[in-house]
Amino acid sequence: MKERIKLIKPYITFEEISSELEEVFNSGQLTKGPHVAKFIKSLTDYTGSSYAIPMTSATTALTMCLKVLGIKKGDKVAISDFSFPATANVVEDVEATPIFIDVDKNTYNMCVEDLRSKLDDKVKAVIFVDALGNPSGIDEIKSVCEEFGIPLIEDSACAIGSSVNGVKVGSIADLTCFSFHPRKLLTTGEGGAILTNNHEYASWLEMKANHGASGLRGKVFDFVDFGYNYRMSEIQALMGWKQIVKLDDITGRRNLIAKKYAQGLQPLGMKRQEATEGIYHNIQSLVFTVPETIKRDDLIEYLAEHNIESTLGTYCMSGTTFYSKKYNTIQPIAQWLENHTITLPCYDGVDLQRVISVITSFFYLNRKK
Repeated sequence: MKERIKLIKPYITFEEISSELEEVFNSGQLTKGPHVAKFIKSLTDYTGSSYAIPMTSATTALTMCLKVLGIKKGDKVAISDFSFPATANVVEDVEATPIFIDVDKNTYNMCVEDLRSKLDDKVKAVIFVDALGNPSGIDEIKSVCEEFGIPLIEDSACAIGSSVNGVKVGSIADLTCFSFHPRKLLTTGEGGAILTNNHEYASWLEMKANHGASGLRGKVFDFVDFGYNYRMSEIQALMGWKQIVKLDDITGRRNLIAKKYAQGLQPLGMKRQEATEGIYHNIQSLVFTVPETIKRDDLIEYLAEHNIESTLGTYCMSGTTFYSKKYNTIQPIAQWLENHTITLPCYDGVDLQRVISVITSFFYLNRKK
């Protein structure tokens, strides 16, 4: 059998961090050290955001964003429906109510008209998801939030390296959350970050993520509030800043791969996720919709039989068992996208011609039936 084609490979090697990693272990300082500080600066320099607060994951980052805004039981939070369930789970965690907003069939992002139709005085925040790294439509949603005086959280778990009219994701919304999970283009194993231009938000978040510590009382730390340990380690931060310096090159190469895929797959009727004018999409995931005459799950299975990894685009959160039973507000376009999208392998050196050939053979066999 031919070598397995994985969905993604990390853009970092042990050799890139080996010398600094040895220094970290020799120093004995595995947390709250110089590499964390360097990673924070690299994030603010890269995105143009004033503040960056490293976290243990994008999920903890999103939860803390809701907490800094004071979201509580009885409040509503409007969220893009086509996303990994963590986006809705954090709303449940603070006992607020998620209001699922349907998405655009081409960009997979929040529909501004549907958002407007569902806003009321109980909606205390909007979470816009850069679906699969694509920030298309964020400007329109930001304008609506400003019109209604509602804070905007950008779930940019997938979108580091993307930009809107030349402005990097991370400095657009009131609060932005990144993920550094292994499937992301910049990985620290697990990890995340919150970015903001708001000094008060940043100060509160830094304090709460560090057990509620703020300054000194005499010669010891003072704890001005209860808090959490959501800090990033020195090893994670070292991995992070080593990758951010090459991120633009990584996204550029992924865009070239995506174009080659599109040339081979569009004649079959497969349609790539769209980015609107002025949007630079990092291609965190390379996602296509398949024609309605093709069973997407059968295609995923066929690729697996040929040792090629693939998966769905992402989830219609309102259609998952928990949220459909609790709220019964399944959004039709998000549900359609969950059923008809496929994520294909995309990384340096991927044998995309083999992937295209296998998909083509699947389509041919299905036409013969």
